Amino acid sequence: MIETAVDGGVTRVTLDRPARRNAFTESGLRGLRSAVTGAETPVVYLSGAGEAFSAGADLEVVGRLDHEEARAFARLGQSVAAAIEEAEAVVVAGIDGPARGGGVELALACDVRVATPAATFAETGVSLGLFGAWGGTARLPRVVGEGEAMDLALSGRTVDAEAALRMGLVSRIVDEPADVAHEIAANDPTALPVLKRLMRDDADRAVQHAREADAFADLVEANAADISW
Repeated sequence: MIETAVDGGVTRVTLDRPARRNAFTESGLRGLRSAVTGAETPVVYLSGAGEAFSAGADLEVVGRLDHEEARAFARLGQSVAAAIEEAEAVVVAGIDGPARGGGVELALACDVRVATPAATFAETGVSLGLFGAWGGTARLPRVVGEGEAMDLALSGRTVDAEAALRMGLVSRIVDEPADVAHEIAANDPTALPVLKRLMRDDADRAVQHAREADAFADLVEANAADISW
């Protein structure tokens, strides 16, 4: 489900599973991790094919997981988000259309998030007795503040691009998000990774991630019969 192409100083990584709103299976997550970590350009631009950015985890996959498999799936998603966050390249998310659950979490791991006017965001897992377990419980409060994060996660409500801009979930609303990736890539390629590394320097979240994966696995096991679109 991952397509890559190099465009000047930007590697374009496209989530290309539009029939499932670019929802992730295990192989899709691994493919995304490989695409980001294997990029040789100073900037990676991440976007979704079709009408959505990403619906997050494919619930047909999640609903079949047992407890240990659910924990492993959460840990895989966490590793992909961490790879985005720790990549040498600056990763720009271009959100055009819906981002849901894990789609929001992967966007949160990106260095820059840019929306089109059509973008919408929601952490919808709570309505299914779940939550996003790809590092979102740590990243969302860091990005938008604890109050906004609690509201989004506990209500499951959908916010539009303007609301996302006000809370800091995205930094710009533009018609063509890829232009922002090229704007960044036009700068000195030696300075970009240094700035990214310094601004990303924070406390270890390993314990938080382990607890998050365990809690996710518990909920998948408890609510397996009800997990579906």
